[in-house]
Amino acid sequence: MKKLICLVFVLVVLASAVILPVSAAPETKDYSHLKGTTINVFNWGEYISDGTDGSIDVNAKFKEKYGITVNYTNFVSNENMYNKLVGGGANYDVIIPSDYMIDRLIHEDMLLPLDFTNIPNYSYILDEYKDLFFDKENKYSVPYTVGMTGLIYNTKIVEEKLTSWNDMWNEKYSGKILMFDNPRDAFAIPQFILGQDVNSNNKSDWEAAAELLKTQKPLVSSYVMDEIFNKMEGGDYAIAPYYAGDYLSMVEVNPDLAFVYPKEGTNFFVDSMCIPKGAKNKEAAELYINFMLQTDIAVANANFICYASPNKTVLSSDDYELKGNEILYPPNIDDYKTQMFTKLDTETQTLMTNLWSELKIEGSNNYGVYIGLALAVIIVITLIIYSVIKKKRRAAEYQ
Repeated sequence: MKKLICLVFVLVVLASAVILPVSAAPETKDYSHLKGTTINVFNWGEYISDGTDGSIDVNAKFKEKYGITVNYTNFVSNENMYNKLVGGGANYDVIIPSDYMIDRLIHEDMLLPLDFTNIPNYSYILDEYKDLFFDKENKYSVPYTVGMTGLIYNTKIVEEKLTSWNDMWNEKYSGKILMFDNPRDAFAIPQFILGQDVNSNNKSDWEAAAELLKTQKPLVSSYVMDEIFNKMEGGDYAIAPYYAGDYLSMVEVNPDLAFVYPKEGTNFFVDSMCIPKGAKNKEAAELYINFMLQTDIAVANANFICYASPNKTVLSSDDYELKGNEILYPPNIDDYKTQMFTKLDTETQTLMTNLWSELKIEGSNNYGVYIGLALAVIIVITLIIYSVIKKKRRAAEYQ
């Protein structure tokens, strides 16, 4: 896997230098019958060019071009997205999960195969991002972004140069440490520290990682996902793990932030566009996916969200502002130990979920919960007393 990832980055850089830009593959179909319809898109927060700061409003442009309204909502983690899908409370036409979650969704028969006649711009995806383990036949997914996870730190608080995930256990920064609020990313950190396989099915590995997370918990200010932007940009926190692309967005607001890929290793990921079963407007969803691959739109997204792009026309575009960025496209990828997440078996998935729940509950400040329960008990007792008194009064009236 490491060799594959090394090859990916090398070819990405080479592609940016030799491939001529193109705008969009010609559409040979008439999509006018989709005008006036709606699609529901479910994506990560801060993960699309939305018109702010002078950027292109991608969803508005799609409606302008095709007359199709985009109902756009966010999820904060792959697990949050999965729970929404299985909960059945909402129907989505396009979702953008990560590799291991796509693997799980395919195995649980929760995705629809794509009709690539509606996605001619798929030809713009680099071959290195096709035939990957989670969708070997390229039937269910179209790559959107790629990246790695690293350590963000505030140089106004942290004076030394950080190099290790172990720095998140430094008591000197107690109360100023943030941590992932999703189990897969959170567990990966102690797994890398312990030299484990992040896809291990060994129960003792996960329990050892959980124990290490428990020792960190007293030092953690809060477990976060999208909240990390305001917290790290505000300058009040010292250290946080997060995705490299999001660091590049944060450092534009707070130049005191620094970033490192820890020496123990890190996760390399591919996020892709998919259509879940239950989609109400599949053809329009495929048209949307194709639109997202269109050069000007893909460049706008790549510039805005600051993740590495698997789209060769982005890499060759003069409008791409992050071409050659060494955080997104490290020149010496062999210097980094990387591993991709894969789907866990059911037993390990359940174990991880249970260990995560125990971690979040154990030692938590539950005063608010206790107060709420006490108030509920008081209200119930009051109602019972009131009912008894009312019955006695009625009985007295009849006597």
